[in-house]
Order: sequence, then structure tokens, then C-alpha cells
Amino acid sequence: MDSLTTLTNFSLEEASSAPFTNSSGEINSFYFYETEQFTLLWILFIAIVVGNTSVLAALVLTKARKSRMNFFIKHLAFADLLVGIISVLTDIIWHITVSWTAGNLACKIVRFLQAVVTYSSTYVLVALSVDRYDAIIHPMNFSGSWRRARILVACSWLLSVLFSSPIIILYEERVIQGRLQCWIELTKLQWRVYMTLVALLLFVLPALIITACYTIIVYTIWTKSSMLSPSHHASTPLKNGDRLDEAELRRASSRGIIPRAKIKTVKMTFVIVFVFILCWSPYIVFDLLQVYGFIPQTQTYIAVANFIQSLAPLNSAANPVIYCMFSTHLCMPLR
Repeated sequence: MDSLTTLTNFSLEEASSAPFTNSSGEINSFYFYETEQFTLLWILFIAIVVGNTSVLAALVLTKARKSRMNFFIKHLAFADLLVGIISVLTDIIWHITVSWTAGNLACKIVRFLQAVVTYSSTYVLVALSVDRYDAIIHPMNFSGSWRRARILVACSWLLSVLFSSPIIILYEERVIQGRLQCWIELTKLQWRVYMTLVALLLFVLPALIITACYTIIVYTIWTKSSMLSPSHHASTPLKNGDRLDEAELRRASSRGIIPRAKIKTVKMTFVIVFVFILCWSPYIVFDLLQVYGFIPQTQTYIAVANFIQSLAPLNSAANPVIYCMFSTHLCMPLR
């Protein structure tokens, strides 16, 4: 779920009977590639905070056009910013201290918030894809569009809270290998059920919804574009025997065919979704392979598992770059 919730805890549970690495070469369950991981985490933290703060500032402080797309970007940037502050920063602190020292209540609250911001970043993206679907399929349906957008965003945050709520019960302070940890105690079977549900709710289900939306969007754009092509209308007579001239084609386009600006927002959303899948796939696949026993329990695995966990927030760092690539009115204030 978040960068501390899954792989590390399961790894430590599997190796909880093993002491720290000593001269006999026994597994150290808290081992990680220190230089590489701290470098990655600090770069991610700075990129996420600076990038998403800049996007929010550009949207709030400048005279950016009020649109549903900007509304969704604002919420997505806010969720990504919280990923950096609540998830990545906590990950950095955890790697420095290796132990949990904030108390049991803080353990439950921090883990819960980490899960909420991770889910919210995903489900705001789902809401954005559903809104783009609505904008393309019903291009002239303006009534109630803002109300639908607000409902979609509200549902995204409510679902994030709902899916994260079990964390409050499951996590508590425990002594693991002589160190106090914010911990979740599950059997192997329970871990498999838990991680399968997390993979479904955090990655598979959102990816399926987004894929369905974009399949319909691409089909609609393709169909409507072919309907307005000159070759199509050259061979399609009207009732009075005349044919559509270029001016009539433009008027037809303005009445319901998708504007270029709208297609541009679809392209931007598609890239955001593609980066989301690219960043989360290694984490989810590695996680599932691990809990189902396809990856051996070795010292190298412990370090690789730790490193892969840290890659998931890369998605939150990449989104501001994508906004700037596709949105001129955002890029100029950021510069």
C-alpha cells in the first residue's frame, strides 16, 4: 500500500527468528542499500514536494482558466504532495532510526494516513479518467458537469478513507528482533489474502476502470474523426443532393465533435495513467511474487525489496513534469 506497509513487514515476519547479520552470515532483516536508497528517497521527496507545490501555486495564485481538468489536477497534485510529506518523509525517517519511537497511537495514525494518501492519489486519477470519458462521450452535456466532477473527487477521497480503515486495527507497536516497530502481525495465508486485496484495490481495479474509459475514448475519437473527414463527406450526399463544404464541416465540428483542446487533455491524462501503471507495476508484481513464495528469502532479496518499495512514489514525482509538458498555462507560471 504505502512504501512501508507491505514488503518490509512480510520480509521481517519471515525472518523474525533470524538475528541481525553477524560473522556467521545470518540474515539481517533490516538491511538495505543505504547510500542508494537514501539518495533515491531524498530525490523523490524534493521532487514531489517542489513539483506539486509549484503546480498548486500555479493553479491557485495565477489566473488559470477555471476548468474541470484544472480542478482534477489540483486534487491530484494535493494528493501527490501528501504522498511526499506523509509517506516518503516517514520512509526516510524510518530508514534513519530503523525503530519506531513515536508511540502506538502515532503508529496507527501515520500508517492510516500513509494508506489514505496512496489510495487517494490513485482514485483521483480514476475520477479524472471517468471525467475525460464523460467529456468525450457527451461533449455537449454541460449541465451538471461541475457537480459530477465534485462528486467524483469526493468519492475518491471517501473510498481512500474506507479502504485504509483496516490499518487502524491491524497496526500496533511490537518488538521485532529486539527493535520496537510499527507492525502488522499476520500469518502467511492472511498475508496472501491481504496483499491480494491491496493489489486489487490499489492497482488492478483502478487500471481496469481506466483502461475501459480510454478504450471507449479512443474508439469515439476515431469514429467521430472519420465521420468528419473530407473523404467521408465527399462520398456522403445530403438530402437535397448537396455535399458538406469546408465551412459546414467546421460548423458541424463546433456543434459536437471533440475540440483539439479537449483531445489534448485526454492525451495528458493518458500519459499520467501510463506513468502510473509503469511506476506501480514493479511494486505490485514483486509484492505478490514475494507473498506467494516465488522469491527466496535471502539478504539480497531484503535489500531489493526495500529498494522497490521506494519506487512507487515515483509516480507522484512524475505527474508535475507531465502537467508542464502538456499545459502551457501551467508551465509558464512554473518557469
